[in-house]
Amino acid sequence: MPDGSKTAREPGWLLLIHQIPPKPNYFRVKIWRRLQRLGAVGIKNSVYALPASEQAHEDLNWVLREIVEGGGDASLVEARFVEGLGDEQVEEMFRAARDADYQEIAAEARELVQKLPRKGELPDEKRAELEAALARLRKRVAEIASIDFFHGRSREPVEGLLQDLSERLIRPDAEPEQTAAPERPRGRTWVTRTGIHVDRMASAWLIRRFIDPDAKLKFVTARDYRHKQGELRFDMFDGEYTHKGELCTFEVLLRAFQIAEPALRPVAEMVHDVDLKVEKYARPETAGFEQLVNAIALAHRADEERLARASAMLDDLYELYKRKRPERGRPEEP
Repeated sequence: MPDGSKTAREPGWLLLIHQIPPKPNYFRVKIWRRLQRLGAVGIKNSVYALPASEQAHEDLNWVLREIVEGGGDASLVEARFVEGLGDEQVEEMFRAARDADYQEIAAEARELVQKLPRKGELPDEKRAELEAALARLRKRVAEIASIDFFHGRSREPVEGLLQDLSERLIRPDAEPEQTAAPERPRGRTWVTRTGIHVDRMASAWLIRRFIDPDAKLKFVTARDYRHKQGELRFDMFDGEYTHKGELCTFEVLLRAFQIAEPALRPVAEMVHDVDLKVEKYARPETAGFEQLVNAIALAHRADEERLARASAMLDDLYELYKRKRPERGRPEEP
């Protein structure tokens, strides 16, 4: 709501309901693109939604006026969902839309990485070309983030790819020296975004079981969170432990604390493929693992409940993989 408050009786959504003349075609496309730039999501034919706010109200009023002036008909409605679609489902529609945007950028970032030479110095002209392309991708991520109302899950992966590319453009050829494993934190506050899903579920479990058994976990809304000295952020934009290159946060934590437990390797591979929406490892059990994660997220809204359920599942998987013979052909380091 405009004052930032929201109760069970207050509408949480603005719906633009419209009819546009079939001709000319360009007008329909123009309105569609305008709604896309605002971050609106189509929940039904000719019904677009935005989270209720003063800015959304103003933006959609301008679109409404444009539709009417173009010979169409439109209404702007404040609403809350009572039956059928629920808030969680609509929020997930917003996340899916933004995830698709982020994944498109991630694909372009991977293409840029492939242009880096495997050996030798990067020519200045090529470096300038890649830096300009990187700047354009960063700008697009910022534009998407401005309409990412419910924090799509693919933002951290694409930020990790862009940060890795940035470092590789300035990194010297010499390999960094191996460093000793850092001292593991004790009783620290670890912060991540609310609405935990696969990477944050697994990372929180890893932190409590293998890194900081006395960890205090804090789940926050990314837009409202202000970092406090001493807090450790994971799977968050600008976090101390988050995606790096093609590594998900779970893998970054394994590397950062040099955890070489073989039974964690298959867990890391499944988390990687589900979180990055790829089939790099293509383990046969990954599909079932993903279904269980989705079921936990669907059945439990509270993050502590999600973590408790996911931790029980991961404890059992860990025990299973401890008893299985090591797989051949797998690298030892994540």
